[in-house]
Amino acid sequence: MTSNQPQTIGFVGLGAMGMGMACSLVKAGYPVKGYDKNPSAIEKFCQAGGMAATSAAEAADGAGALIVVVVNAAQIEDVLFTQQTAEHLPRGAVVVLSSTVNPRFAVETAARLEEMGLEVIDAPISGGPVKASQGHLTIMASGRAEAFEKADSLLNAMAEKVYHLGDRCGAGSTVKMINQLLAGVHIAAAAEAMAFGVRARADPEQLYEVISNSAGASWMFQNRVPHMLAGDFTPLSAVEIFVKDLGIVLDAGKEARFPLPLSAAAHQMYLMAAAAGHGREDDSAVVKVFEQLAGIEVRRKA
Repeated sequence: MTSNQPQTIGFVGLGAMGMGMACSLVKAGYPVKGYDKNPSAIEKFCQAGGMAATSAAEAADGAGALIVVVVNAAQIEDVLFTQQTAEHLPRGAVVVLSSTVNPRFAVETAARLEEMGLEVIDAPISGGPVKASQGHLTIMASGRAEAFEKADSLLNAMAEKVYHLGDRCGAGSTVKMINQLLAGVHIAAAAEAMAFGVRARADPEQLYEVISNSAGASWMFQNRVPHMLAGDFTPLSAVEIFVKDLGIVLDAGKEARFPLPLSAAAHQMYLMAAAAGHGREDDSAVVKVFEQLAGIEVRRKA
């Protein structure tokens, strides 16, 4: 640690992504106080060498940096302001916001925190739970130079790639929003393609193999289609995440008066999957909408 960095880091949100991030900080030698509303997550974090906090406010109390990895903007609002967690941070501490939110919310939240004498980095993440546990995430970060001076080594402990996207909070969330647009559309397109292929009597294993080595492939196709083939929808990233994230995309598009027809179509597919009871399953479960409509199964035969 450098001399201008805190001896203790507060961490709120020990879920699929946050747990790996917090443990990466511990592995890098940082004393980390972690909090999650799930007591078993706190216990698991302590077993990995972290320290337990009984509340978000306690995690922040006296910490030089607070990293927040919760589900959505409403939870950020609750953690920082309703629970008054931000008030427990000393002046000059840096708040790292790593949830996927509307860029406008990131700007507004940063302004409120800066008025309290805090530094802020808008730092959404990408890479999934495995890369989070390895400290190999991609972080799309924006904020004032003073904030980066205090938190750069923290970000680098959690990520393989840290992109500095300017001194304006909201820029990181804008880039993450575009990433989620592509990710959500690509998964929905992969599900449609695989289901159509099976309906047209293509062998799903062969179809996956050929497309993976052809121009139609995408990272999401290669990553999510194996879930469909295995019929394993254990949630790594849930359908509901893309209901939320593509909702953010569409809201921002409406604000900008920008048409997003592909995003809207994909959003409807995730909504259909959620309405059919698959919201908490892996996002690749969007294929079940096509399976039900067409009366087919994409999964490989036993």
